[in-house]
Amino acid sequence: MSDNAATVEAKLPKDLAAEKGMVNVQIDGVWMQVPKGMRMIEACKLAQKEVPHYCYHPKLSAPGNCRMCLVQTGMAPRPAPGQEPTRDAEGYEPIGWGPRPVIACANTVAENMGIRTSGELVEKCREGVMEFLLINHPLDCPICDQAGECRLQEFSVEHGKGESRFVDAKVKKPKNVDIGPRIRLDDERCSMCSRCIRFMDEVADDPVLGFTQRGTHTTLTVHPGKRLDSNYSLNTVDICPVGALTSNDFRFQMRVWFLKETKSIDVNCGTGANITIWTRGEKIHRITPRQNDEVNSTWMPDSHRLNFHYIDGDTRLTQPLIRSVDVSSTRHSPASWQEAVTTTATRLKKFQPGEVAIIASARMTNEELFLTRELAGALGTPLFTTVPRDGESDGLLISADRNPNTTGAKLVWQSQNPASPLSAIRDGVRAGSIKALLVFGEDLADAGFTADDLAKPAFIASIQLLAGPTAEASHVVLPGAAFAEKRGSMVNVTGRLQRLNRAAEPLGAAKDDWEILRDLIAALQNAHPGGGPAAIEDVFKTMAGHVSEFAGLSLSKIGDLGKPVIETGVKIPLLENERARKAAGLING
Repeated sequence: MSDNAATVEAKLPKDLAAEKGMVNVQIDGVWMQVPKGMRMIEACKLAQKEVPHYCYHPKLSAPGNCRMCLVQTGMAPRPAPGQEPTRDAEGYEPIGWGPRPVIACANTVAENMGIRTSGELVEKCREGVMEFLLINHPLDCPICDQAGECRLQEFSVEHGKGESRFVDAKVKKPKNVDIGPRIRLDDERCSMCSRCIRFMDEVADDPVLGFTQRGTHTTLTVHPGKRLDSNYSLNTVDICPVGALTSNDFRFQMRVWFLKETKSIDVNCGTGANITIWTRGEKIHRITPRQNDEVNSTWMPDSHRLNFHYIDGDTRLTQPLIRSVDVSSTRHSPASWQEAVTTTATRLKKFQPGEVAIIASARMTNEELFLTRELAGALGTPLFTTVPRDGESDGLLISADRNPNTTGAKLVWQSQNPASPLSAIRDGVRAGSIKALLVFGEDLADAGFTADDLAKPAFIASIQLLAGPTAEASHVVLPGAAFAEKRGSMVNVTGRLQRLNRAAEPLGAAKDDWEILRDLIAALQNAHPGGGPAAIEDVFKTMAGHVSEFAGLSLSKIGDLGKPVIETGVKIPLLENERARKAAGLING
């Protein structure tokens, strides 16, 4: 054999696997390279071969409880002493298939391994496992709250027998058990996958769940004297593959197949967890976490996911309001948008630039903050600020910065501390030097302003979502949009640019905040009403020309998972914990 031929043979793709930390695996007859040490179930996922499972979750340890993920495996037969192994034309050794199936969730791949996800052996085993899982499971799919997203229901159709041979009475287990303030347990539906137990132990660090009794009488329960009251408890509902754990907030509210899913981000703190907003019509029915391994993994806090009912609550503002001419009156009357914007611009033009201040919010999108700065330029005022919200990190996903877009405000306003002018503005209001206030997305009662302070300015106009002290004190109230009603972008505490998407239309006559700001700028510049950018994408494009970190990007280019635009040095504790567990081989995801 020539040296050239030997070199070509040595560089076969098969032989390069080890150099890349990969192994050669045959999955359903097709050879591919997968990372060494990967679980079989993940390798099959890479090959786009579904392996049914219940207990396995890539972010949790693999206990091998349910046995639903059985596959057939094989290795190359060991050659006799002194003999070389036989190989095919591509250099692979033939597979000798084992007589017994193995669980794909807890076993890892090896060099020259074969995996079959189908075939008579595998299918018969899955039928048997499914039959056992359904022995004591109640046949109440039509009334079960999990119907439509139940893995047991789906896999029973794909892998079940279609009939039951079990003639004895089913074992009855506890039903509708109150185990925590936000969750109900139907133990009779539990498939004993232990996902909830492992999540509370390994991720939430609050091990309050466990199994009691044995055999067919095994029951999920909370430990004596404990409650499932962690701020991450509703994640157990997300990962429950059946209808055993259900959310009190969403339970029996709406069938999931009627709901529209919109990908967006959470705005309750600087982490910016990726979420899915579930709506029907213009009503939000629930919010669930969406996987992003650079932001929130697959989890989110209960306090954040449940904080949406105010959007269509009793205090929601849905109509522009103007206070009557009588300065002693606090009565507001409904007005048209043109009247409200014109009144605001006309009143503002009567003040000197140094007499006007803008209090914006780090809960606004980048586009809104950019237009706020443009508005300050149109007014000629250097006094514009955000309101800081600081707390303590919970050591998991809740950031110490309770504003979702402080990093974005720093970039768009080119300021290291966009909230620094707040105290000077507050002092100016109290001293009477600031005579007009524009307030965007903030209730000044949260920013240290008293009722006496709010009574001092000669004119206040505010973009408000809810009724409150600032709306009451405002001479013009401009109803804005909630986070689920707008499209735009924010930058989280780690410097990742992410996108909000509109899941519902603003209620009543409320408008998107960026449109209100655009119209105010046009009115101040005596431009045609509705002049300026026609779409939020146009605002982003203009902003990207001024903010170097956004250069070359657009709202669509941000993508569903966002893009890092700046390094802040901030780490998300839950992700650090998860990466350490993955490096130790405890989890796969």
